[in-house]
Amino acid sequence: MKKVLLVAAENDALINAKVGGMGDVIRDLPVALNTCAVSADVAMPEYGFLKDFYAATKTAEVDVSYGNSTETVIIYKMLRPESKHAVIPADPLIADSNTTANQQQNWVYLFAHPLFNQDDGSIYTQGSADRPFADDANKFALFSLAVAQALLERKLGDYQVMHLHDWHSAMIAMLRAVVTEFAPLKTIKCVFTIHNLALQGIRPFSGEKSSFCHWFARWFSVDSLHQNQWLSKAILDPRYSSCVNPMRMGIVLSDTVHVVSPTYAKEILQQSEPQKGFVGGEGLEQDLQHKADQHQLVGIINGCSYAENSHANDKAIQVKQRLSLLNKAQDALIKWQAHKASVSSADFIASQRLQQNLIKLSAARKTANASLLITSVGRLTSQKVMLFLQKLTNGKSALSQILSDLYSHNPEAMMIILGSGDEFLSNQIKTIAAQHTNCLFLNGYDEALSDDLYQQGDLFLMPSSFEPCGISQMLAMKHGQPCLVHAVGGLKDTVLHQQNGWVFDGIDAAEQAKHFVEQFKDCLECDTETLANIKLAAYQARFDWANVALSYNEQLYSE
Repeated sequence: MKKVLLVAAENDALINAKVGGMGDVIRDLPVALNTCAVSADVAMPEYGFLKDFYAATKTAEVDVSYGNSTETVIIYKMLRPESKHAVIPADPLIADSNTTANQQQNWVYLFAHPLFNQDDGSIYTQGSADRPFADDANKFALFSLAVAQALLERKLGDYQVMHLHDWHSAMIAMLRAVVTEFAPLKTIKCVFTIHNLALQGIRPFSGEKSSFCHWFARWFSVDSLHQNQWLSKAILDPRYSSCVNPMRMGIVLSDTVHVVSPTYAKEILQQSEPQKGFVGGEGLEQDLQHKADQHQLVGIINGCSYAENSHANDKAIQVKQRLSLLNKAQDALIKWQAHKASVSSADFIASQRLQQNLIKLSAARKTANASLLITSVGRLTSQKVMLFLQKLTNGKSALSQILSDLYSHNPEAMMIILGSGDEFLSNQIKTIAAQHTNCLFLNGYDEALSDDLYQQGDLFLMPSSFEPCGISQMLAMKHGQPCLVHAVGGLKDTVLHQQNGWVFDGIDAAEQAKHFVEQFKDCLECDTETLANIKLAAYQARFDWANVALSYNEQLYSE
C-alpha cells in the first residue's frame, strides 16, 4: 500500500481546526484515498488544545535549530476520529511504534510547541498591516523544520509521498531541496497543493525576528543568497526582492504542483489584472507556467461528501423549518456575544431583524410553505464579496440592487448572508442590510446555521472575484439549491449555466456586477418547469471524493 503524509495547517476532522477549504480537504481525503490503496496520514500543529481533547499519545520529540537556539517540538499521535467529537482511546503499544501498525487506519500527528498556540485557540493570527504574516510565518517556519526533522529521523513512519498544503508547509520543500542535511528527503516525492494563491506568507529575507535568515540562521545568511543565484530565484518574491515567498518555494521546489480545479490551473498562468477584476497568478505566473511546461502542474477539482439523506430538491420548506433556522440564527447571535465586550451594531441590527421575521412567521399557519429564501455563506474577504459592493451606473451597490429587485419580485422573500472576516467589508454589508428589511446579515460563522442555509435556500449567491475551487456551491447543490456564480475557477467547473445553476461573467468588475444583477433578475423570473429541472440537476450533480482520490493517485502520487 502506498503511503502519503499530508502536511497542513488545518484539518476539519478535528475540533476547531478549520478556517477554509483546506480543512475540508484534509478531513475527507484520507478516507477517500483508502479506497484506492493509498494510506494517508496527517501532520499538523497541535495548537495547544488538540492533544488533550483527543487524549493523544506522546510518541516522539525532535530538536531543531531555530533562530539562535535549539527548540524541542513534541509529537503526539492519534487515530483519525470518525467524527470530530469522538475520542478514540490510545493504544500505547501502537502509539509508541514509529511505523503504522494498521495500514488501513489513518493517523494524525500533532506537533506541539508553545509558538503554535494562541490564547483564543485560533489557528491563524490577524497580524498587522505593516508586518503581514509575521507571527504565522514564525510558527510555520518552526513547524516545517520539525516535520522535516521528524521525517529525517523516521519518527513518522516511511512515506513514498509528502503532500504539502499551501504556504504554511511549503518551507519543507525548500529544506529538502537546498539544505544538505535534509537531502535524504529527496527520495520522498514532494507534491504541493495551492488552496489560496492570494495568501503567500511573504516575509523579509533578513533584518528582523520574523525573517528567513533568523528562522534558518544555521544555514542561511545574506552572503549565502548573493553567492547562489539559483536559490534567489526559488525563494525570493519576484516583486519584492528583499523578501522570501514561501508559496514560491512550494511551487518551484516541489516535484508536482496541484491546484484545486482545472479552470483555475489555466487562470493562474496569466498575469493578474485588478483593474479588470481578473485574478491570475498573483506574481507567480512565470513559475507556474514553467511547471506547466514541464507537465508538473495539475488541476483536479476538490470533492464533496454526499449523504443518502440529503434533502431532496422537491421538498417544500415548511414554516416550522424556517422558524427553526431563524431560532438557530438567534442562538448563534447570543453565542457570539460571549466573546465581545459590547454588542456590535451588526449584531444589534440582525437581532432586530430576526425578531421581526420570527413574529411574522409565528403568525403564519404551520403547514404553509415558507417564502423564497436567497442565501450566501462565506468569509468576508475582497475575493468573496467585492462584487456585492461594486457600484452600478445608478450609484447603487450590486447587493442593494439585488435586494430591491428581490422585494419587487416578492415582498415576503428574504436574503440571509452569513459570514465574518474583514471589518471594513462587514461594515459596508451591515449598512446595506440595515436599509433593506428583506436582508438578514449575520456577522459570524456557525456550522449548524450554515448547514440549514445550504438545505433550506432556494438560490445560493457566490459572486467570488476568483475561486480556486469553492465548496459552498457544492454544499448548496447537493441539497437541491441551485447557485448563481461568477464564471471563474472551480465555480465554472461545477456550475453549468441554465443546466444545474446560473453563471455570469464580464470583462471588468463593473461589467461583472452589472451581469450579476441582470442574471439574478432572470433567476427570479425563471418559469416553474425550468426551475424544477435546474434544481433536480443541481441535486443530482456529483463531485465525489472517491473519483477525486483516483485522480490524485494517478496524477499526483505516481512515479
